[in-house]
Amino acid sequence: MHKNAPRRNHPRPPRANPLADCPLTAAFAAIGGKWKLTLIYWLAHGEAHFAGLRRRAAPISAKVLTEQLRELEADGIVERDATGPVPQPVIYRLTAYGAALAPLVEQVRIWGEAHLRRRRGGSAAATACAVPLVTRR
Repeated sequence: MHKNAPRRNHPRPPRANPLADCPLTAAFAAIGGKWKLTLIYWLAHGEAHFAGLRRRAAPISAKVLTEQLRELEADGIVERDATGPVPQPVIYRLTAYGAALAPLVEQVRIWGEAHLRRRRGGSAAATACAVPLVTRR
């Protein structure tokens, strides 16, 4: 098997929660990390190919993007749709379970916008993630 080929024969099991009874560690195990909320943000705008996600989340490496997507998939947040045999494009989308994270991601984005303004002394500069998510309550 080619080393970059996806490992589809053995789906990854969900990762263990280090503090089994703590909902916060369960949440951070599933969506914590440098890139996961950003990936969920972009996928909340619509499905995307690997290359499209990599462009949007630059400067993420292909290796790290693959790892993050596999972890999100293992936790049932993202689904992967291979459009044909390797090297055909793969489409990623949020599952219904993953889409439920949109209001949380939007609140984190809003807080981050305010945090950037505070750090910049009140100036509001356009950011890569400036488009609000439409969330249902």
